[in-house]
Amino acid sequence: MNGDWLIRGRDGRLSVYLTSDDAVLCRAERAPGGSWDGPRRVGGNQKVHPVLAVGQGADGYAHLVSWRPTVKAEAGLVHSTHYRPLLAPLDWAPVGHPDKKGARTGPPAVAVDAQGRAHVFVRDTATGIRMVAQKEKGGWEPWRDLKGEGVEGAPVAVTGERGRVEVYAAVPGGVLHWRQGEPGGQPVLEEALEAPVRPGTLRALATSPEHTTLFYTDDSGDLWAWRPGTKPAPLLAAAGAGPVAAIRCELDGHDCTLLAQRSASGRVAFAAYPTEQESAGAWWTESGPPLPADAEVALATDHEDRVVAATLSPSTGRLLLSRRKDEPVLALTAWQEV
Repeated sequence: MNGDWLIRGRDGRLSVYLTSDDAVLCRAERAPGGSWDGPRRVGGNQKVHPVLAVGQGADGYAHLVSWRPTVKAEAGLVHSTHYRPLLAPLDWAPVGHPDKKGARTGPPAVAVDAQGRAHVFVRDTATGIRMVAQKEKGGWEPWRDLKGEGVEGAPVAVTGERGRVEVYAAVPGGVLHWRQGEPGGQPVLEEALEAPVRPGTLRALATSPEHTTLFYTDDSGDLWAWRPGTKPAPLLAAAGAGPVAAIRCELDGHDCTLLAQRSASGRVAFAAYPTEQESAGAWWTESGPPLPADAEVALATDHEDRVVAATLSPSTGRLLLSRRKDEPVLALTAWQEV
């Protein structure tokens, strides 16, 4: 999964998205902070590949993107909108293929601009990035070639606080960064960072009106934070493999960035620091039981603006949740399966 698969809807209910062999499933709280319903298929009986990108707009709507088989050995991207957690998501609608037709080219990413339009990014067969965006009054604009070369792994897309969409992608020896010059415009390749980045470890977060911050792990296993236009800042050794989950939240009256990751021990590790102040330092604190190797971690805030952490194992389907207690620092409740 690519993106924040644990989200809070407009009505305050939390929902999660997960993949199965031929479907995307969703689960939601029956009431804010209450019990959860069982898994439901997105898009009815339509079959999709076990890949999913999730993005959420300022309106609270979730946008889902996956690959769907078409003819033999070929696939096309599809999109669905989920307006409220307890409503059924819209049926999958075709978006097309970055090369007009062919097999899957790579995991997609999706971000939603200030007008509520989804922007879908995916690698093409030439290893560059292509994008397709929703029109204001329905339908999709033509595919756009954003250039770039040598993209490895999934790109990550994020919307800044001023509503402009940005995308990052790992390439051999670095990261490429595209950004909209103005809302609704085509993202432009603005900067190429030279760094020993591990593909598959990227996570982006809006951290101020001017900046988004990219988190990535380098070849030595250290976690870094980079804001385009500045130099990367070292944070700490990564707790485990894969990307971190990241969210901004208030901790003891301070604007902080909270990171979470499945650690090498199998437990969830948390680290927090003042937003955009990496020099303040951060350290990992582990929580919860050991998790399967494929477990993913997500962060969100609930209807009371409390931090919620979730873990989900695709192989077992187990969903575990923990919420922040009403106590100083980051004290969490016991992890519970829902």
